[in-house]
Amino acid sequence: MPLNAFFINKSPDTSMLITEVKDKKTRKAFLDVARILYKNDNIWVCPLDNDIEAVFDPAKNNFHQHGKCTRWVLRDESGKLIGRVAAFINNKKAYNYEQPTGGIGFFECINNEEAAFLLFDTAKKWLQANGMQAMDGPINFGENDNFWGLLVEGFTQPSYGMNYNPPYYHAFFEHYGFKTSYAQITNHLDVLKPFPERFYKIAKWVTKKPGYEFKHLKAKEIEKFAADFMEIYNDAWRDFENFVPITHATIAESFKKMKPLMDENLIWFAYINDEPASFMIILPDANQMIKPLKGKLNLIGKLKFLYKKWKGVSRMRAIVMGTKQKFQNHGLESGLFITLGEYVLPLNQYKELELSWVGDFNDKMLAMHHAMGVAFGKKHLTMRCIF
Repeated sequence: MPLNAFFINKSPDTSMLITEVKDKKTRKAFLDVARILYKNDNIWVCPLDNDIEAVFDPAKNNFHQHGKCTRWVLRDESGKLIGRVAAFINNKKAYNYEQPTGGIGFFECINNEEAAFLLFDTAKKWLQANGMQAMDGPINFGENDNFWGLLVEGFTQPSYGMNYNPPYYHAFFEHYGFKTSYAQITNHLDVLKPFPERFYKIAKWVTKKPGYEFKHLKAKEIEKFAADFMEIYNDAWRDFENFVPITHATIAESFKKMKPLMDENLIWFAYINDEPASFMIILPDANQMIKPLKGKLNLIGKLKFLYKKWKGVSRMRAIVMGTKQKFQNHGLESGLFITLGEYVLPLNQYKELELSWVGDFNDKMLAMHHAMGVAFGKKHLTMRCIF
């Protein structure tokens, strides 16, 4: 038996084998768990294997420079894959809490609480051995725009990067002792439905104010826009609890990942007297392109992806928005949406914009969503278990 595997006997006639992911075979098993569990679920969209593996690759995820992670797969007594989990420690955030706090993510499991608890216990023991006293989950070893949160309402087709899971996961987390830290609200906007009149009038007034300028991203000037993004983001979010400023390396990684999907005309920045003031990052929903690929971006998968991209998708996803604090009551966000609409509507392509996700603590953004006439889409939870 390899040193990184051990048997867990939970009853005289039941045994499960949990194995740490250390080689090509176990990496493949980690990816295959989800494909096995969701085999008959037509709503689920398999994330690209490359995207998941990038999280665990120090060369592709700069969070490894200030943290560590590992992961495991779980098999039943017959050797069948039945679950997986990953554990992370981000040293820039771990010690910002009353208890040093790590995280778990990429959790998948059959509908068996015993198996789920074994996965949680394994991650917990690793985190404890590394000095942690609590764990958040399910989260990502990276920024929170991808692979973050437990889906508890709105079990419809996920957009790119958004977690999807069966409803029974919620009971696993609660029964183990996880408590909700905050809810993540995703709303949907019908692009073809006119904005409420009051919202539209205010937004148009904002776009015409002297000194106010709205520009979409230009790929050839991506370094400038990346710098503007960092300036706005770190100012906008600085007062939120446990905020850690985003680094240029993280932004560069994110923009690089976005490039294959990017439509320059969906990413907008607002400036006031030439000062970067607000931004809105929107991408075409790649899940409508990658659903047939089953996670595999090989040569055939790339050809299918390019065909789907050329054909076009009907849904967009708003990944992140931000406005400098001194400009947060200037109506810039509404101006950005109106400007976006002037590009999108004539295309007659996009039908829906998913606004994902907004924390239930962000009253201003949620209020703006409702002013736009959105419909509720999904709710995810970020949860914490104190050991």
